[in-house]
Amino acid sequence: MKAIRRFSVRPVLPDPLRPLQELAFNLRWSWHPETRELLRSVAPDDWAAAREDPVRLLASVSADRLATLAADRGFLRRLGVAIGDLRDYLTEPRWYQQADTRAGGELPRCIAYFSPEFGITAALPQYSGGLGILAGDHLKAASDLGVPLIGVGLLYRHGYFRQSLSADGWQQEHYPVLDPHELPLAPLTEADGSRTLVQLALPGGRALTAQIWQVRVGRVPLLLLDSDHPENGPAERDVTDRLYGGGGEHRLLQEMLLGIGGMRAVRAYCRITGHAEPEVCHMNEGHAGFLGPERIRELGERGVDFDAALRAVRAGTVFTTHTPVPAGIDRFPEELVARHFGESAELATLGTEALLALGRETTEEGAPAQFNMAVLGLRTAQRANGVSVLHGQVSRGMFAWLWPGFDAEEAPIGAVTNGVHAPTWTADAMLRARAATLTDAELWDLRRTLREQLVHEVRARLRAAWRQRGAGQAELGWVDDVLDPDVLTIGFARRVPSYKRLTLMLHDRERLRGLLLHPERPVQIVVAGKAHPADDGGKRLIQELVRFADDPAIRRRIVFLPDYGMAMARSLYAGCDVWLNNPLRPLEACGTSGMKAALNGCLNLSVRDGWWDEWFDPDFGWEIPTADGLAAEEPDRRDAIEAAALYTLLDEQVGPCFYDRGVGRGGLPIRWLEMVRATLDRLGPRVLADRMLREYVTGFYAPAAASHRAMTAEAAGELAAYARRVREAWPRVAVEHVEPGTEAPTLGGTVSLKVRVALGDLDPGAVEVQAVTGRVDSDDTLADPGYTQLKPDGGPDLEGRWTFTGELTLHRPGPFGYTVRVLPSHPLLAHRAELGLMALPDGELVESSGVLFR
Repeated sequence: MKAIRRFSVRPVLPDPLRPLQELAFNLRWSWHPETRELLRSVAPDDWAAAREDPVRLLASVSADRLATLAADRGFLRRLGVAIGDLRDYLTEPRWYQQADTRAGGELPRCIAYFSPEFGITAALPQYSGGLGILAGDHLKAASDLGVPLIGVGLLYRHGYFRQSLSADGWQQEHYPVLDPHELPLAPLTEADGSRTLVQLALPGGRALTAQIWQVRVGRVPLLLLDSDHPENGPAERDVTDRLYGGGGEHRLLQEMLLGIGGMRAVRAYCRITGHAEPEVCHMNEGHAGFLGPERIRELGERGVDFDAALRAVRAGTVFTTHTPVPAGIDRFPEELVARHFGESAELATLGTEALLALGRETTEEGAPAQFNMAVLGLRTAQRANGVSVLHGQVSRGMFAWLWPGFDAEEAPIGAVTNGVHAPTWTADAMLRARAATLTDAELWDLRRTLREQLVHEVRARLRAAWRQRGAGQAELGWVDDVLDPDVLTIGFARRVPSYKRLTLMLHDRERLRGLLLHPERPVQIVVAGKAHPADDGGKRLIQELVRFADDPAIRRRIVFLPDYGMAMARSLYAGCDVWLNNPLRPLEACGTSGMKAALNGCLNLSVRDGWWDEWFDPDFGWEIPTADGLAAEEPDRRDAIEAAALYTLLDEQVGPCFYDRGVGRGGLPIRWLEMVRATLDRLGPRVLADRMLREYVTGFYAPAAASHRAMTAEAAGELAAYARRVREAWPRVAVEHVEPGTEAPTLGGTVSLKVRVALGDLDPGAVEVQAVTGRVDSDDTLADPGYTQLKPDGGPDLEGRWTFTGELTLHRPGPFGYTVRVLPSHPLLAHRAELGLMALPDGELVESSGVLFR
């Protein structure tokens, strides 16, 4: 018989053991080995069965065992040390507090960080891939650095799917139900003990009610909204059923709840706990884009008009895009969005047309209008960034249409290269060893130990996977010989969209077989990854790889492990010698898996995409050459070229380097170990989430907080009025005449300029007149431009024209050119392109009608 209802009975711990509850419910244990070891020692034999989850473990410990521990003075001493260490960690000043003191108290008092998923630990499965893992590492780094951040997301009752394989290698999805009472969560409650709720109005008089769960991520609170509440109807209860589930309306409701409900949850949390209100809101992708309109609504209720409210909201908002292709962005039909907003629904005071304009995307003539969540994010955030230098460049090109007339490189989208949280992703043995102090022999032995641990884990997982596929125990004796602790081990594990090219390694199967079975320099490959449940193309790629790996002739050298997640990933990063990444360049926004592998001394073998493009060094691994120009027209030929390059690298460089242990080397691959040390010593510090978060604090959060403080309701109203005035006057702005000086153009010299400009009803203080200079190509296109501000020379002439003058320094030899332009200028504008207005010589005007520039 099956139970009709399931619930979890939490134990009552003896008083001496109460601190265990505090340790288990703060997820710092997931990256703090000493705390994790103490919690494991509560019931070592049950730790694996509890899936290394201390909350689950404590729920199953017997009363006798608890009584024994409560009387164990040695255990209680260790417990006292652990809880004291946690409390010190939560209260002592850290990097942010010291930086704030040096900055004179100018750093933001609070940042709200919104993300649709958070990968913090396998014990809280609320992530699907890199976006969520990055968000989890962001929170952990914020905790370690003392950054006052509040995380905001959704609690998915089914999480992301669990993956298994059918007998023929087809991906199967399973959605286990998660009970919040079995997770490291606590409800947010009011002073009277009642649950704190947020509510969204839906069409037809319905409502969407969500309760708020709190997660402690070290010093950082994470708020997760849960629609599985008795006040909701069946459809509304299912809004947070699963990560990225359902159709268009389902996803729209999820994103409304994340952005609008999430902002209301933050307000409630701050009201109840006394926490400082956020000065900066950070959107991790466009899924949380509706937080901007919600904040505009809040200001509107205080009497601020829409234009001024939009500018005030933009001042304190940061938007991060992770998507290098338009197809990866959430879009909704405008009719669907309009139906869920306006009269009798949400954000009615904004006006439906004003809201739609915030997310409106330019479409081909005759195509239905689309509401683009990334565009919404960009139009409601004054600061935006990609997640690697290359991805920032790709993003500027992708969204350049928002700033017409400006070169793509001038689009106000910067870059902060992602980082990874070292304590989470570095093997405990590597953390303890301090590789810099190890001899070559000791480092080689450590790497072999980690590889051997991976081999044993792979065998256990592979045996379980084959049993799920229907194999009997008697058929699986061969699994005991899968992989070899002394063979060069390559890892490839990630999501399985087509651009990541899971099966590129299969392009020439005979050549791959030769590498796997090489008599002197064999390689072995461990592959893992999930395809989206709706992506049959990705599932076919998995099936193709699985069928290849099922071949008895090679199955001891290549394996596919189903159900890729954080626990498996950590073992792979530690145990592999080489991390393989071969996406279609430049479609990998960052690709942090190779960073995590590097923290363990694993070398990278990758296409120059994402982070590897900016930090590649021959001491850290190998670059797979690419045939970028063939991407669209000849994809098969491109794959053939790049696969051949991959095989050649493995055969002629990677394998020989690993196996080169000749006379006088003591049986050690000296060059390989040099590369491992370089990766640990020089690359390791660059890939850290601490470095990433410091860049966000200094380059984005602090300037956004300063803009937020400066953008009072009065200042926002003034800026909105300025923007209207400039837009009305702009048709009469013109660069009428440019008069160069007569100086000979010599290196190190200068050229004087005199420019006559018509400003209509504007005065020189309302604009900036710039000379744009640089090298020119055969088409007279300026490259690597520089900008020189020209100054007004006297007052207007009788016709109301103004003269501006300046000098251009000739600091580079060769072909040189310049042009002149007029731009709006106001101290509260963060970027010269913000209003989308420009005047060029010969009367050319650039003017955008988008709401970003109103």
